Amino acid sequence: QVQLVESGGGLVQIGGSLRLSCVASGRTFSTYAMGWFRQAPGKERNFVAAINWSNGRTYLADSVKGRFTISRDNTKNTVDLQMNSLEPEDTAVYYCNGITNTYTNYWGQGTQVTVSS
Repeated sequence: QVQLVESGGGLVQIGGSLRLSCVASGRTFSTYAMGWFRQAPGKERNFVAAINWSNGRTYLADSVKGRFTISRDNTKNTVDLQMNSLEPEDTAVYYCNGITNTYTNYWGQGTQVTVSS
């Protein structure tokens, strides 16, 4: 069983930056990829970014390309999301996600990101 814990959320002004972190523990030997999803109030949970745990290849949603960067340190079992040029539309609860080699999903508890002027 995998446990994920996020941190780094908070309140930031438009155009500001935040860095989210996620630490994985447990049965991480089978990790295939990790990433981030977000969910705004009253909306569905949407994909934000992902990274292959073995080779580091990254994937980003079109809405965050050029602004967000995902990275990982598989020796520390951590994945980070650097968020720059934040917009009000980025306001959401951000969830860390892990996928095993058998496509089992694990989720963190979420961290709130609020972007406002």
